[in-house]
Amino acid sequence: MASLASHDPHGAHQTRKATASGWIGSALEYYDFFIYATAASLIFPQLFFPSADPTTAIIASLATYGVGYVARPIGAFVLGHWGDTLGRKRVLVMCMFLMGFSTIGVGLLPTYAQAGLLAPALLVVMRLIQGFAVAGEISGASSMILEHAPFGRRGYFSSFTLQGVQAGQILAAAVFLPLAHYMPKEDFNSWGWRIPFLLSFVVIVVGYVIRREVDETPAFAEEVREGHVPKAPFVQAITESWRDMLRVVCMALMNVIPVVTTIFGAAYAVQPGYGIGFEKDVYLWIPVLGNIVAVGVIPLVGRLSDRIGRRPPIIVGALASGALSFVYLYAISIHHVPLAIAMSILMWGIVYQGYNAVFPSFYPELFPTRTRVSAMAISQNLGTLVTAMLPAVFTAVAPPGASNIPMTVGAITFGITVVAALAAWSARETHRVAMTDLGNRDAVPMDRAEYERLRLQSLAQR
Repeated sequence: MASLASHDPHGAHQTRKATASGWIGSALEYYDFFIYATAASLIFPQLFFPSADPTTAIIASLATYGVGYVARPIGAFVLGHWGDTLGRKRVLVMCMFLMGFSTIGVGLLPTYAQAGLLAPALLVVMRLIQGFAVAGEISGASSMILEHAPFGRRGYFSSFTLQGVQAGQILAAAVFLPLAHYMPKEDFNSWGWRIPFLLSFVVIVVGYVIRREVDETPAFAEEVREGHVPKAPFVQAITESWRDMLRVVCMALMNVIPVVTTIFGAAYAVQPGYGIGFEKDVYLWIPVLGNIVAVGVIPLVGRLSDRIGRRPPIIVGALASGALSFVYLYAISIHHVPLAIAMSILMWGIVYQGYNAVFPSFYPELFPTRTRVSAMAISQNLGTLVTAMLPAVFTAVAPPGASNIPMTVGAITFGITVVAALAAWSARETHRVAMTDLGNRDAVPMDRAEYERLRLQSLAQR
């Protein structure tokens, strides 16, 4: 009868330490990323762009949010290469430094009134560095946790990567909430908005201290010992795994849901041009409450995926959250705060987590150890690059004054989630495949009864 150890590369697993590193690192790094997203929706149109044309200012500001995603494929290529050749740990520390310093840079920028066109130009540069840095975070952290996790519990432990991301969003909004609520509007617009960005110095210090304590994963260490580290992981990934990379590109289009919730939804609700009239601090609570619920839901869905597989939660989560986007946008359009909050919690906090909690295990399980970070980083970031341009697209097809905005934007959103669900349906199931066989399209999953026995054995050893 097989043992747990026979299904993993030999070496000491630091499951909990790796999980804590992935969680805290993702939380801190995505705090940086999402304070930019929040500011781009709420205040940057007035600060960094000419104010004569509100619609143009909104589109331009949301486009700078999307610019960060343009740098993601480049960052994915470079950081993925380093992750597969130098190790998961090194690339994660590098991501932390790049993100922290670029975010501090945003907090020090002059405004359009102070520097003219130089201000948005510098904003774009900082955003490009942010996008480059964040491209390696999810793939690196997910791979590290997955490769340290015990057999039968990879879905549960990997889900903490995304729980950290949600926590980072909560922290980002939590910093903005008291500032937007208690500071005089003039003070907040002149200097108060800079405080969250400058606090990223904490990201650099805390993140480095945490991540330097984690050892390299046994799976990567075995690749090094056996001389299997590729010289060009990107080329090898394309050659061996292009079909699964294409599936990940399509599944990563699910980023449309957070775009609708936290980016376009914010602009739709608070920007004067749309005339909805949500107060900024009131609207900020909508994604915050959804994320608070998500933090509790994510590990439950991750654990469920270890029992029933990765594909079912992703497919259900994609289709249901896409359908709920109609109701969410409708609630904003009629300025119904309780309904908007309820729909945010249901769509974003619960249903979407069927995808969000599972992809940190499903994506890296589709690829072999030697190309895992590169293949996941490049394909995931290509998918999110497409969705990053959607806030500007949504504003262009449903500008201020347009009719049927919830139906127009909701239809695009639902169509995209259908594509993601079809991609997940076409993929092979991976939860019962041994670590050493991951990425092998011909790998035979373990017998269900034997898998359940080993999973329960792993649970008993925690």
